[in-house]
Amino acid sequence: MQYRTFFISLIISAILPACTVNLNVNDTQLLGTVETDEDRIRNILMSQQTAWNSGDIDGFMQGYWKSPELRFASGGNITTGWQATRDRYHQNYPDRDVMGELSFANIEISLLGDDAAVAHGAWALQRKNDRPSGLFTLILLEFDEGWKIISDTTTSAE
Repeated sequence: MQYRTFFISLIISAILPACTVNLNVNDTQLLGTVETDEDRIRNILMSQQTAWNSGDIDGFMQGYWKSPELRFASGGNITTGWQATRDRYHQNYPDRDVMGELSFANIEISLLGDDAAVAHGAWALQRKNDRPSGLFTLILLEFDEGWKIISDTTTSAE
């Protein structure tokens, strides 16, 4: 009788692993965690923050719509176009000391439709000699390549 119980246990332990479900990280629906549009937009902002803090303005610019119609408003000036906005950033932030450490806070994302959203938030730079900060309003559209900022209005608290 002991041998029979031993063999049944051995067979069950050999067969049981074949009956288990293999969940991959990409099986988000099975795990109950679906990435939302708000998550995707927040991820763009966090990627921009990471790129900035690495001194990578071109990486930071990946969150923007690469179009001559991109609109960037700041300091009472409007810059039109992705390339002009990129050039403005490079001119105004020529090195890591001027760039400082960027942080975003109080991010609020509102979907305006299936492919449009607005994001509001606060930004702050921590630099050696000052701590500039302010607010931003971003308008985003979803393209085939994902969500992109098409309009950025950034204000300074100073």
